[in-house]
Amino acid sequence: MSDPTEVVFMDKDGTLIEDLPYNVDPARVRFAPGARAAVRLLGEAGIGIAVATNQSGVARGYFSDADLDRLGAHLRDEIERLGGRLLGFYACPHLPDGTLPAFAIECDCRKPLPGLLLTAGRELGANLRASWFIGDTWMDVAAGQAAGCRTILIGPEHRDRSTHPAGIEPDAAVPDLLDAVQIVLADRATRGPLPGARAGAGAGAAASAGVGSAA
Repeated sequence: MSDPTEVVFMDKDGTLIEDLPYNVDPARVRFAPGARAAVRLLGEAGIGIAVATNQSGVARGYFSDADLDRLGAHLRDEIERLGGRLLGFYACPHLPDGTLPAFAIECDCRKPLPGLLLTAGRELGANLRASWFIGDTWMDVAAGQAAGCRTILIGPEHRDRSTHPAGIEPDAAVPDLLDAVQIVLADRATRGPLPGARAGAGAGAAASAGVGSAA
């Protein structure tokens, strides 16, 4: 690894695995398009992965923290089978209007706020400014920018960002996780312009973003 503090943070649903709402059953987990190859490439490059995901199903009473722990362990095993390394699985269980009082709170870890990434950065010893955050919504981009990471938007919104709040622009926007990881690896060598690069948007713009409506 060229920089042991470099981490690729990524969202879970719609980024690393297929988006099956509120699913915590390992038997139903499937990698998203391009994700298997992306994990292999990161493993070959010696770059660790950390997942950062909103999981309001806990606050809604759909599943428990223990269910999330089992899912995280399953993802770690699957990633290791592909030659990758999952450094951490970070999930926000909160939702202000959730049904379980213990989790129905305002927090700083629910994306688009950066709390999950800041916590992960501290615990993993990651250099957030040398790291990337990859996700499929504007809230992922906002959280990554607010934490100081470079950001890549993937999935259906990578082309049409007309519904995104002003000032929330990723460093790059591409179809899937494999394309995103290829940017990460190319950037190691070139540090050149990125596809779909944002113009003038920075971490400060994202830091003021409000709480969104993702899971």
